[in-house]
Amino acid sequence: MFTSVLMIEKALTSADVEFVTTLHGEEPVAFHVLLQPRGDQADRLLRAIDDIALGELDEARREGATPEGEEARSVGRQALDVSLTALRAAGSAAEGRLVEDHPLDALKSLVAEVGADEVIVLTDPHYVEEFFHRDWASRARHKVGVPVLKLFSHSKA
Repeated sequence: MFTSVLMIEKALTSADVEFVTTLHGEEPVAFHVLLQPRGDQADRLLRAIDDIALGELDEARREGATPEGEEARSVGRQALDVSLTALRAAGSAAEGRLVEDHPLDALKSLVAEVGADEVIVLTDPHYVEEFFHRDWASRARHKVGVPVLKLFSHSKA
């Protein structure tokens, strides 16, 4: 069985589930999912800049209404539960946890803990962070010791 650590920022769509569960053909895959709820004000600013870069001005204006703190954890828990259920329904083993602080440290620990074969980072595009190689995938490549695949989600958060 192939073991993947899947790092996400929102609930997986059915297209996302199909995408990640078919990456290895017929080989069974066990997913260990990490989801980090929405962050702080700096994250909100970066998300708004990304929205503007994509020409989505209405989305940029709505960033102020995005849940933060405890409300974000509740939304994150629901997104994680939906994602785990969808992965299991697609025939994969799946377990997961929320990440509160230091997502890359949590990622590194989980990779070692489960003996992961790879890391898949599945997020919306984050152009500012990606340009400066500060996105999760770029930073993880230098930290986890296994291949890191960067994929873009099939829907906007």
